[in-house]
Amino acid sequence: MVKRRYVLGGLLVFAALVAAVLLWEVAGTVFFAITVAYVLSPVRRSLRRHGASQRIASVSATVVGFLGTIVLLAPLGIILFLRLDAVIDYLNEAPETIPIVVGDWSTTIVTADVIDAAIAWLLSAATGIAAAMPVLLIKLALFVFVVYSVLYYEQRTRKAIIAVVPPDYRDLVEALRRRAQRTLYGIYVVQAATGIGTFLIAIPVFFLFGYPSPVMLAAVAGILQFIPVVGPILLIAALAATHVIAGDLVLAVAILVIGGGVIGWIPDLAIRTRLAAETAELAASLYFIGFVGGVLTAGPIGVIAGPLAVATVSEVATQLSEEFNRLPVSERR
Repeated sequence: MVKRRYVLGGLLVFAALVAAVLLWEVAGTVFFAITVAYVLSPVRRSLRRHGASQRIASVSATVVGFLGTIVLLAPLGIILFLRLDAVIDYLNEAPETIPIVVGDWSTTIVTADVIDAAIAWLLSAATGIAAAMPVLLIKLALFVFVVYSVLYYEQRTRKAIIAVVPPDYRDLVEALRRRAQRTLYGIYVVQAATGIGTFLIAIPVFFLFGYPSPVMLAAVAGILQFIPVVGPILLIAALAATHVIAGDLVLAVAILVIGGGVIGWIPDLAIRTRLAAETAELAASLYFIGFVGGVLTAGPIGVIAGPLAVATVSEVATQLSEEFNRLPVSERR
């Protein structure tokens, strides 16, 4: 009976791999939906404890995930479609050349080609997204369906997975589940909350500095919060550089100090630290490695898959270390 169970488990893994190959075009959407459902699982369980039926609880949690996804993607849509002209106008205002003089040495940096390439990329991205809109809508519908299905059949799926795991290894599965949950919580909840807070804080700062389209710049700052370690400091440094190029050193220092402090640090101190207890097990350096490696290897879905893969390796290494330390000294070979 036990052997039959493991054979069926092996067949399940094999079938899942075949399905992944055949359905590769939507694999990213399905993976994204499963991770979102995993984060929304506590919402569903909370609604169940308050008397909601399994179907109502699953639908409600799915709606929360759908609205949260729309809120996170809205700034990017605003930049690429509603405010694209303002972004292009801002780039066109930059000087085509930057003279640099150090003592008797001088040179000139030509920025026109870089600006033209950036504008061409923005136009290409907006055109590509618009052309792919029917496919994106289908993937959005698939996303909603998968999130609901995973939430509705959560208990059945968990029992099926645990059933094929040998009893001696179920504690390892539980440890990996906890680590994955904390990592996904950090990616979705902590990063999203910090990004929204950054967006709200940045609007008055950019408005007081007199920048055109402060809402657009605030949206960029919020999106940059998803880039670990550096975050919105990239935008602040770029704005300061434009002031240095224009010869306004006072304004450059002001945006570095005030913008860097208010936009770069306050959201982290006010929001991230309050939620950090759920993500304290994954060091920022490992998260950064997973983020960069995931994006370069898997594209946008790597934002999630990269840190999750690094967290899994870290947890397995921790479990191996603990297992090794439990052995008698004579057996540590």
